[in-house]
Amino acid sequence: MVLGLVLAGCASQPPAPLSPGIGPTGPTADYLIGPGDVLGIYVFRAPELTVDVPVRPDGRISIPLVEDLVAVGKTPTQLTREIEGRLAKYVQQPTATVIVKNFVGPFDQQVRVVGEATKPQAIPYRANMTALDAMIEAGGLTKYAAGNRAVLVRREGSSQNSYTVRLDDLLRDGDVKQNVALRPGDVLIIPQAWF
Repeated sequence: MVLGLVLAGCASQPPAPLSPGIGPTGPTADYLIGPGDVLGIYVFRAPELTVDVPVRPDGRISIPLVEDLVAVGKTPTQLTREIEGRLAKYVQQPTATVIVKNFVGPFDQQVRVVGEATKPQAIPYRANMTALDAMIEAGGLTKYAAGNRAVLVRREGSSQNSYTVRLDDLLRDGDVKQNVALRPGDVLIIPQAWF
């Protein structure tokens, strides 16, 4: 029933694609760490402090000598400086590096593909991401998908807008006009065909 309400208020196409090379958050947007990311933390001349750690669902990490450090919402550089500050109590002039090894990102920086995709999932947003990129990541459409009735739900300011995306035309017929630009937080809903 909810899907029917979403479909009824859809515009035919999402807004114009983004300019090449510039993401929706600007050309210099930095990656923000999110729950589920795996971080490689390297401390120069202290191999016993060098670890790979997951960011827990509560947004924190724990490393040797530093417990429950908030990582979510920070850039790797910001987290590096905070780790160095905390380690300074135990290590003389610590030099650390944080490398994101498995990208998930914060929830508001993900694109969700739901419904009749082969692998419905939340996908970390990447600059210049398109509907085709999301569908490749989600494994394409199931045999029961009504791809040409897919809906892109996008929050724009305080409102939420819905747009029709013709995924069958894109994936099966190669109609690249249907390859719309995605933005962080977009939800791509793929309904089931009616028999």
